[in-house]
Formats: sequence, structure tokens, C-alpha cells
Amino acid sequence: MLRVSGHSERTDVGRQRQANEDSYLARSPLFVVADGMGGAQAGEVASLTAIQAFQAGLPDGSPEESIERTIAVANHNIYEQAHADASLAGMGTTITVAAVDADTEQVYIGHVGDSRAYRLRDGIIQRLTRDHSLVEEMRRRGQITEEQAEDHPQRSIITRALGPEPEVQADLTAVPSEPGDVFLLCSDGLTTMISDEKISEILAGATSLDAAARTLVDEANRAGGRDNITVVIFQVEDPARPLPRGEQPTMIRRGGARRPTRPRRGEAETPKPRRRGRIIAGVLAACAVLLLLVGGVFVATRQAWFLGTDPAGRVALYSGLPYELPFGIDLYNLKYSTAVQTDSLPSSRQRSVTDNEVRSKDDAVSLIEDIESSEGLTG
Repeated sequence: MLRVSGHSERTDVGRQRQANEDSYLARSPLFVVADGMGGAQAGEVASLTAIQAFQAGLPDGSPEESIERTIAVANHNIYEQAHADASLAGMGTTITVAAVDADTEQVYIGHVGDSRAYRLRDGIIQRLTRDHSLVEEMRRRGQITEEQAEDHPQRSIITRALGPEPEVQADLTAVPSEPGDVFLLCSDGLTTMISDEKISEILAGATSLDAAARTLVDEANRAGGRDNITVVIFQVEDPARPLPRGEQPTMIRRGGARRPTRPRRGEAETPKPRRRGRIIAGVLAACAVLLLLVGGVFVATRQAWFLGTDPAGRVALYSGLPYELPFGIDLYNLKYSTAVQTDSLPSSRQRSVTDNEVRSKDDAVSLIEDIESSEGLTG
């Protein structure tokens, strides 16, 4: 039997955000991280709503089924709120859940989005989740390399989240665990700033879980802190061993605007999500994959914005993704055209328009306002 011997958690607004839309729960043996999105206060509402679904713990049943049901409840609650309040329209959140089961000596992971779970064992780190993101899908199809994925301008576009749709499919994984294993749940504010190798180095070298959490956040901020950063770390041990001095607090926290106070990847095989049923025919499997991909692109197009050039050659704001599918299907819509001709901009400023980098709505609007202001077109 295993138990959680200690845990530590930390959240930070980062260096470039005005508010913290991350939320987390640390209530041993259950741990959750959620990274909200939606602009204004909507992202914060979405992530906190997801966390609230887990406050009472998991319902009766197998750990996998309990996590799956609770994620479904969280998704339903966010979806309903977004449709009842126009100011929350389009909000969503990632979620990564870890539940330690003493009887089976496994840690059960539930996951939607691009927040991640890792395990450190004997100094070797292993990623336990697969990002539901556009860039990850491109990497898996061999369109880009892993190195290209790490710095890809569209890496923040996710293809699955809680909230945008009435139903969501979570990845569920059972991870065999041993005494001494350290687990990390984190938002992408950490993993977009520092590598898996660096995360491993910090976890393996820290003198305590608190020190590891603090150093991870500090390093992400030192690397630029472009997003909110949340880390939840816990360790499992044999219950026959004595507890560390002092009880670990039970904590639940919504990310706030205040500023509180990746080791070589192992060769071990990544734990595989358990199958819930047999796929009877290959045709059904192909259809299911196609539906998931289409649904993922739909989610992404509702969250993505970018600058480009309209048919008249002017700087313009688009929603969606800067891609065109066969049969004349565009994944974007023109939302606003400025009076600024793209080719009249300095070359450095032109690149911010012509590279079609996908951004959040707030970032894209801010950039287009800056371009108009610099050209003397705002009043």
C-alpha cells in the first residue's frame, strides 16, 4: 500500500499577465490543476468551476470511472454557465487530475488540454499525459519534429478543453507507482518556459518539495514568465515509514493576481490509457478519430486569433486558425480591418502581421491597437 507522504503547491501570475486564471486543488490523495481561458474574468471562472467539482472528493466507484464522471460534471457546469451569462461566453479550461489509490498502488490520471502530469523515479522524468494541442497533433502525424514543436508559434492552441462543448472526452491513465515516486502536475506556463530536462534537474536536485515548487516557478519566470504558472508536487511512500514532521495542509486555491511566495526523459514505456471497450471495426475507429479531430479544430478556432492581411492589403484581425482545408473550407473569419496597409509598415512590424502567429484575443487586439496607434490612426 502507498500513501502520499507530502505535497507542495505554488501558483504565480507570471511576468506578462495581469491576472491569474489558473486554479488548483491539493487534498491528499487527490490533486488537480486547471488552466482557464476566455479573457476578462472568464478564464478564472472556468478553472475555479472545474476545481469546485472536485472539492468533495471523488464519488464511489473505480478511480478511473470516478475521475471521468467528475470531469464530465465540471465540463457540464462550465458549459451551462457560459451559455447563461454572455460575459462568460467562450470560456474554457484545461484540467489534469491525479488520484492516489493505496489498494492498487497506482496513481490514476485524468486529463483534458495541455496542462501536464509527470513522474520522477530514480532521477528520471517521464511525461504521463499527451497534450491535446494542434502542435502535438502535427508532431504525431510527422509534420514537425519534437524540437520544432517546442518552439512552434501555434503551440498554445489546444484541441480539447472543458466548457466549449456539452460533452468532452478525457484521457484516463493508470500509473503503477513505487515508494519514492514524485509526481508533478502543472499548467503550460511552466512547460512553455522550461524544458523537461530542466524540470527533471530541479525535481531531482531539490532538498524538499517546497524548494522544488519554488524553484520551478522562479525558473519559469526567469525564462520570461509569459503565462500564469502553477505547480502541484506530491510524493508517495510506503505507509510503514514514519510521516515527515508536521502534517501537510489540505489546500484549495484559486489563482490570484498576487505574486506568492523538463532531466532526461526516461526510456521506460509511457503508461497507456486503459481501453473501455473494444472497437468492433476499423471503420468505426477511423470515424471516431475523424470526429475527435474535427471537434478539436472547432474548439481551437473558437479560442484562436491572429493578425493578417485582408484582400485589400490592409492589416486585419482574424478569429480562428490561419489554415485552409480542401474544398474551400477556411478555418478563420475576418473580424476587423484597419486603414493601415501592411506593406507600409517597417519590416520588423510587418513580420508580426505576415507570420500569422496565433494569439489570445486580448493579445491580438492589443497588438492591432498598437499598430494603429503607431500609425496615428487612433483617436
